[in-house]
Amino acid sequence: MGNDGGSIPDRRDLVKSKPKAEQADRANQIRAMWFFCALSKRPLQEPIVSCPLGKLYNYDAVLEFLLDRDVFGAEGKVVCGHIRSMKDLKTLKLTPNTSKASASSSDSTPDRAPFVCPLNLKEMNGVQPFVYLRTCGCVFSQAGLRTVAGTPPSKSPKAEGDADSEKGKDTASLELCPQCGAKYDRTTDILLLNPPPEVEEDMRAAMEAKRLLEPAKGKGKKRKAAAAAADGVEPPTKKQAAAMPTTNSSIAAASRAVAQDLAKEEGKRKAAMSDAVKSLYASKDGPKRKETFMTMGTFTRVSLSFSSSPQVAALTGVLQYA
Repeated sequence: MGNDGGSIPDRRDLVKSKPKAEQADRANQIRAMWFFCALSKRPLQEPIVSCPLGKLYNYDAVLEFLLDRDVFGAEGKVVCGHIRSMKDLKTLKLTPNTSKASASSSDSTPDRAPFVCPLNLKEMNGVQPFVYLRTCGCVFSQAGLRTVAGTPPSKSPKAEGDADSEKGKDTASLELCPQCGAKYDRTTDILLLNPPPEVEEDMRAAMEAKRLLEPAKGKGKKRKAAAAAADGVEPPTKKQAAAMPTTNSSIAAASRAVAQDLAKEEGKRKAAMSDAVKSLYASKDGPKRKETFMTMGTFTRVSLSFSSSPQVAALTGVLQYA
C-alpha cells in the first residue's frame, strides 16, 4: 500500500483530528480551594477568615491587600474586590483534625484535611459541603448541622394579633449554635463555604442587596472641617466649647452680684490703707523695687487684720529707714 516495505498507514496517521480542549484537573482545583488561601495561594493557617461569598483567606493576606490593593496584582482585585474592610470578613472557628497523615504519602503536602466538622468528624476537604454561621463563625458540615438543627418547621396559621404573629415568626427562625450556643437565623446566617458558581452568584446578589440597606456613613471630622472652611464658618474647637459652659441665668446673676460686692470692699480697703502699708505691696504693672538687706528673700505681705497694730507701724518705720 505504501511501497515502502509493507508499512500500512492508519486513518489516525493520515487524518489529523481537532485537539480537545485541555480540562483542568478537578482534584487540584478542589485542593486549591480548601487547602490554600484564595488570595495569596499560600497554605491556610489560622486565623482563617471568610467573606460573604464563602471564600477562605488567611487573615494576614487580606490585611496586606487592604493596606495596598496592588500588592497581589490584577488577580487580587478580582478575588477580593468586593471586600471593603475587615468588617466584611468573619473569623472562622475551625476544629483541627487530630488524625495523622497516612505513612504512605511520600510528598511534603498532607493527604488529610487540617480541619474537620465537630459534629460528625467529616474532613473539610471538598468532598462534603461545609457551612459557617455568620453570627459566631463556627464551621460545620452541611449534613451535620442539618441533622442537629432538624428540618425547619412548617408555617403556622396567622394569629389574631399581628404583633404575636411577627414574634412567632422571629422565634421560630432562630436557632442555637450547637458548638457555642450563639443565636442565628437559619434563613440568612448560614453561608456555604466555596460554593459552586451558580450559588456564588446568588450569594453576591444577597450581599449587594444587604449593603444597599445599610445607612449612609456620616462625614468624618476632617471632611466636616473642610466643608465648614469652604462655607466660611469656623468650626468651634474643644477649648472654645469648654470656655462657653451653659449656666442658669439666676446663678449667673448671683455670681455677678457677689463679684461686684467683693470689688467694692476691695476698693474701700485700699482707700483706707496708709502709704506705709501700701509700700509693702509690690505692684504687678509698676517697676520692681530693689530688695534691701532687710527685705531680701522674705515675704513682705502683711495681713490686713493687723494693719492697725503698733507692731506693724514699727515694722513699717524700720522698712522706710532701711
